[in-house]
Amino acid sequence: MTETGWAVVVAERDEARARASLAAYDEENRPEVKAPVAAIGRASIGVGVAVSVLLLAFFVVTGSRAAGAAWFEHGSASAALILQGEVWRAVTALTLHADLAHVLGNAVACLVLIPPVSQALGVGTGLWVLLLAGAVGNTLTAVVHGPPHDSVGASTMTFGAIGVLAGHALIARWRAPTTGRRAWVIIVASLVLLAMLGTAEGADILGHVFGLLAGALLGLAVPLIRPRAFTETAEWALAGAALAVVVACWWIA
Repeated sequence: MTETGWAVVVAERDEARARASLAAYDEENRPEVKAPVAAIGRASIGVGVAVSVLLLAFFVVTGSRAAGAAWFEHGSASAALILQGEVWRAVTALTLHADLAHVLGNAVACLVLIPPVSQALGVGTGLWVLLLAGAVGNTLTAVVHGPPHDSVGASTMTFGAIGVLAGHALIARWRAPTTGRRAWVIIVASLVLLAMLGTAEGADILGHVFGLLAGALLGLAVPLIRPRAFTETAEWALAGAALAVVVACWWIA
């Protein structure tokens, strides 16, 4: 030890090897630099609130499934009818709910999950990705389950949101290895959420799994195929188009 700190003393012939070892040690033990997390903006929060309110408002119109309203006859994700070509049901089913507890649970999930997705991808891109994840999840569930499977609810989309966030986080980890995120932690956390929230008695487990997987793939794909974010105007135009698609699917139904 010297007056200014510790010193490593080696023979002159070992100097190069000692310096290489010290450099390798420093490289392996570099402190992790965590990327700053941007606060979720008002626009993203507003989108989450809007979707939650729309789900609740639509439930007021349709009522519960037990009431036997025509909305469920024409819009549920009936595997038999989807396989016969009524693919719009994969979208309309996302807006229907069996009872008050069902719609409240999904409204809260949208309130929590949609803002970070919108913040990460943009308000319009985020809504399109979630809509696609939910529709793909319902379609794959219909194909695998087959008749007489028939489901309703936005939970396929909300699990898609979990998948989107996981996929986006994996891309962030790949692009910035020192962000502090661990890939296996992201994957395990997603599976734990699926097990905790998506496997209750009576839940459409397969729909939740497919929604999660579809969302994860889309969450991975968007940052790779889109080199830079769209403008704010374009994002709001995409958001309006996503709403128009839902309305169009109901018009066809």
